[in-house]
Amino acid sequence: MMQADILIVDDNPNNLFALENLLAAPNLNIITAQSGNEALAKTLSHEFAIALLDVQMPEMDGFETAALMRGNSRTRHIPIIFVTANRTEREHVFRGYDSGAVDYLAKPLDADVLKSKINVFLELHRHRRALEEKTAELDAKIVELERLQALLQERNEQLRVLSRTDRLTGIFNRLSFDETLDYEWRRCLRTGKPLTLIMADIDHFKAYNDRLGHIAGDHCLKQVAWALSAALMRHVDTLARYGGEEFSAILPETDEAGAVAVVTRMRNAVKALNIAHPASDTERHVTVSLGVASIIPGPDGHTLQLIENADAAMYLAKQLGRDRYALYSQTLTS
Repeated sequence: MMQADILIVDDNPNNLFALENLLAAPNLNIITAQSGNEALAKTLSHEFAIALLDVQMPEMDGFETAALMRGNSRTRHIPIIFVTANRTEREHVFRGYDSGAVDYLAKPLDADVLKSKINVFLELHRHRRALEEKTAELDAKIVELERLQALLQERNEQLRVLSRTDRLTGIFNRLSFDETLDYEWRRCLRTGKPLTLIMADIDHFKAYNDRLGHIAGDHCLKQVAWALSAALMRHVDTLARYGGEEFSAILPETDEAGAVAVVTRMRNAVKALNIAHPASDTERHVTVSLGVASIIPGPDGHTLQLIENADAAMYLAKQLGRDRYALYSQTLTS
């Protein structure tokens, strides 16, 4: 069993010796002091389960010592039992309780009574220490639980990002494209603003893979994705890998005319990569064909309509010779 510290304060060495012998036990560590100042100093290096204070002491009596202990957050919880040689002056008793005492004993001390009271407060001390240990364990578990919860949230966020990101190119994937297009459609439906979609396809990409291999093809896809993404100037614009060698850009609150500047930058950005394409029938470097479609979402419309329009425009660009963009409005007059 862990030892409990007990503080005995008396200016008479004989009284201290007598109390030490009376309370001696394997589970007790008795600390003595012969003055109030010495007692207060001892509280700095010990956590006492109980303190026995003589009332009559020179310089600083027991009442003053108890009041100072009660005024300190470190020692205010220590139970204080006053020991006095005066049995008759009741005002001393009341003053002792006012000073913070939990009990009052008169000299000569009854050994059985003293030990009984000491044991009560020792048991309370053990319960308090056990409660503090359990509280510390619980606090540690709460901290660990919060850490694990934060880690779980971080991992969930990583998984969420991964589930929305194309593993090869690092841009958004088809799932993210569908979610974003649906969100922007509903937003433009509320605002009455146009929504534009750009579809881009790498020209003769199958021939590129057949000639140079899939490793080179993957590298080409990464570079094209980076170039197309860099051509988008607004944070609200979204580029996604639609599938295979096909990419899509969602431009909220942008009409077809406003998208021309964006699609031009995208085409030029890919050309500027100057990726050699020895199997192309269009150019000796990698090019893209792009289709642009805009719509003002209506209550009876659907995102599929916008996708089909942009897709039709992209195929028109391919029919016109590739390495260019076409507007959906052109498909209606061609």
